[in-house]
Amino acid sequence: MTGIPHPSGPAMAAGMRRGASRHPVNRAMQDEAPFGARVADRVTTFLGSWTFIAIQTVIVLAWIAGNVILLFHFDPFPFILLNLAFSTQAAYAAPLILLAGNRQSLRDRLTLEHAAAEADIEDRQNVELLEGNREILKRIEGLEQRILELEKAILGRLDQRG
Repeated sequence: MTGIPHPSGPAMAAGMRRGASRHPVNRAMQDEAPFGARVADRVTTFLGSWTFIAIQTVIVLAWIAGNVILLFHFDPFPFILLNLAFSTQAAYAAPLILLAGNRQSLRDRLTLEHAAAEADIEDRQNVELLEGNREILKRIEGLEQRILELEKAILGRLDQRG
């Protein structure tokens, strides 16, 4: 486990209550996203959760057990209505998953572009810093030369006196 909170949990709810996102990619992909895109993200987040798997498993087991034990007898074996329900769920889930996947690809591209832009800024700053350091080193070398000249002059005068 990485320790990063899952986006569908309390962190996501807290993020929605906090207000606008600070990162430009998050602003574009979450805060300014159209209603349908936000709904698709939430639905696919739920469809990909253990909560959904557990709920669906309980429903399917209750459906099958109820029809086999004859508590209710609206869908006898081979459970045609259950298969229809799964087909309908898949028909709606597939486009939502594709939409969410496309949005994730766009989010990744925007994040990469933002990171590249930040790296370009850092590169320019590093070049400026390097140039400044080179100028400082040139001045230090000049001072060292001047100190050596003064040292020679002082030693030369001391030798003349001695």
